[in-house]
Amino acid sequence: MTGSSRAAARASRLRRSLRWLFFASITLGGPAFAYETIVNVEPRPDPWIVNGCEIKPKAVCRLADLRHADLKDADLRGADFSGANMARVDLRHANLSGANLEGVNLDGARMYTAFMAGVKLSGASLRGADLSFARAAGADFTGADLTAANLEMMRANKANFANALLVNADLQETKLYDTNLANAVLQGAKLRFTIFQDSVMDGCQGCPLNWQHGEKAWEMEARDKAARDR
Repeated sequence: MTGSSRAAARASRLRRSLRWLFFASITLGGPAFAYETIVNVEPRPDPWIVNGCEIKPKAVCRLADLRHADLKDADLRGADFSGANMARVDLRHANLSGANLEGVNLDGARMYTAFMAGVKLSGASLRGADLSFARAAGADFTGADLTAANLEMMRANKANFANALLVNADLQETKLYDTNLANAVLQGAKLRFTIFQDSVMDGCQGCPLNWQHGEKAWEMEARDKAARDR
């Protein structure tokens, strides 16, 4: 067998292997790029108390000191941590749906894949925090400081980022459908493949104001309502 024949045979075998891996990912393992499941293998006490704060749904831990706390995979739905110091806390894959985190210090927090639907983060500091792949539909980030934060691949449909600081933040592939970015600051932010469909950008610094052509969904709804009310 010549050198060119051997190279062709190796290329053929490689193509067959790649095809097998592709079909195996579909038929055996589900989506090839599904969200990573974080399993907390560390035993948790019952009740689970960290620095005087019981970690549970609807917990009330205002002004608590939870710096560097390991809260990954915690169920904190509807909890109230307003004003708390949670710098560098580990909240990977935690459920924060509907939680009150207003004015909280979350600088450097690890919030990768966290569930954050409807979470209240107005006035919070999330400088350098990792919120990549988080699901934050309807979350309130009004006036929050997200300088240099990582929001890559975050889903933030209908979220409110009015007056928020997103300077040098990573928003690559972030989903911002129908999101309020009025008066937000995105200077230096990474916006590769970011989706701004139907977003409000009035007064936004650094927003791609010409990203969407034609009417936005909320503009059409307002026009139709005005026509009905005549």
